Amino acid sequence: MRSPYDEMHTVTAEVREQYRVYERWLERQPRASMQARREEAEMIFRRVGITFAVYGAKDEDGSGTERLIPFDLIPRVIPKQEWTAMEAGLAQRVTALNRFLHDVYHDQDILKAGVVPTEQVLNNAQFRPEMLGVKLPGHIYSHISGIDIVRAGNADGSGDYYVLEDNLRVPSGVSYMLEDRKMMMRLFPDLFAMHRVAPVAHYPDLLLETLRAVAPAGVNEPNVVVLTPGMYNSAYFEHAFLAQQMGVELVEGQDLVVKDGFVYMRTTQGPKRVDVIYRRVDDDFLDPKAFRPNSTLGCAGLLDVYRAGNISLSNAVGTGIADDKSIYPYVPKMIEFYLGEKPILNNVPTYLCREQDDLRYVVDHMHELVVKEVHGAGGYGMLVGPAATRAEIDDFKAVVKANPSNYIAQPTLSLSTCPTFVDSGIAPRHIDLRPYVLSSGKSVQTVPGGLTRVALKEGSLVVNSSQGGGTKDTWVLED
Repeated sequence: MRSPYDEMHTVTAEVREQYRVYERWLERQPRASMQARREEAEMIFRRVGITFAVYGAKDEDGSGTERLIPFDLIPRVIPKQEWTAMEAGLAQRVTALNRFLHDVYHDQDILKAGVVPTEQVLNNAQFRPEMLGVKLPGHIYSHISGIDIVRAGNADGSGDYYVLEDNLRVPSGVSYMLEDRKMMMRLFPDLFAMHRVAPVAHYPDLLLETLRAVAPAGVNEPNVVVLTPGMYNSAYFEHAFLAQQMGVELVEGQDLVVKDGFVYMRTTQGPKRVDVIYRRVDDDFLDPKAFRPNSTLGCAGLLDVYRAGNISLSNAVGTGIADDKSIYPYVPKMIEFYLGEKPILNNVPTYLCREQDDLRYVVDHMHELVVKEVHGAGGYGMLVGPAATRAEIDDFKAVVKANPSNYIAQPTLSLSTCPTFVDSGIAPRHIDLRPYVLSSGKSVQTVPGGLTRVALKEGSLVVNSSQGGGTKDTWVLED
């Protein structure tokens, strides 16, 4: 595995252009001062309630636990020209994914052409036959997309960006992007006087604009709500935060009712019609009449209203087929098929374990690869070969052989590193980036940067918050 790309320093230890002003500032900061600011940030985050629930984790009394997502004081800095190219690649990718989603629920041209195997789509658990032929505003399915991007180092010391995965169902984390920026501006106002950092605070305005733009036809003043599974969901802080920032109601399934072909919200003034639901509830739990009959998180009859065009859901039901890891390898072909263009952002090379040759290679080289469940998320259901023991690898081989179609594998990329303030001082830690792309059918917009996640454990490549990862503010420089 090659040495990781260092975001701040070249292979000859020179400071990269975008970090030069910051690096001179950092050299002047006493360690005690940085430590005090880290403690201040933790105190404020805890007071505001910026926590996430950890499924399966227990406190000493046996109850479930909530944790702060660790916040790092040292920003990840992206120069303008790099961001411009990445932004174009994100718009291209999300446009093609939305075209794919519309196609597979309508004419299925890409399946007829043999570009994507038909059985990979129609037999996939994320494919929703209920959506066949349903017309959506602007033909858009993924209004909010979180695209995970990593940078891997090359032999000559340069680095290339790759898309690691597409999150199109209910992508999370944007509240941490916004809160990290607010915290940096509070702790280090002088840094923002020294750098022209592109703003991100307008994201809630762009989100609301996107949601209103996809309201059902004929609705001029759409009523938008955020649907949450409730306060015990790991991302509940984000649901409440975004509702508050957009100035819309935060609702649970029990607050909604279907009547006469429309969805209404129960209020103290009586029922109020709802036009757009930004749902943070998975497909399976949205409507007990259509999906899981025992679900209490959704609204009975919602799918019928949706199919009739009297409510808009963001993201659309059935969007998960496009972010399934078994579909991911075909996204470059989607871009060429629908847009007639070469991908601006490349995929990580991927082995499909359902293919006999690929399975044989993966089993023989598992110690070198990252193997993932196609429906896995949050760093679960995966094996990082170079960090695994022989026994763990042997056990995982047996699991993969028993159900090969449930797994993909990729080379172990040495994710780029960024200086990070840890207990031992400033040290490199591996990072990724999740930009958020908003699509309405009229425009594709991305706030500059996104959420940088950092693996705080030395040598770890797992950045997920549920696995001990933290976050950084992401600066896109405007000059």
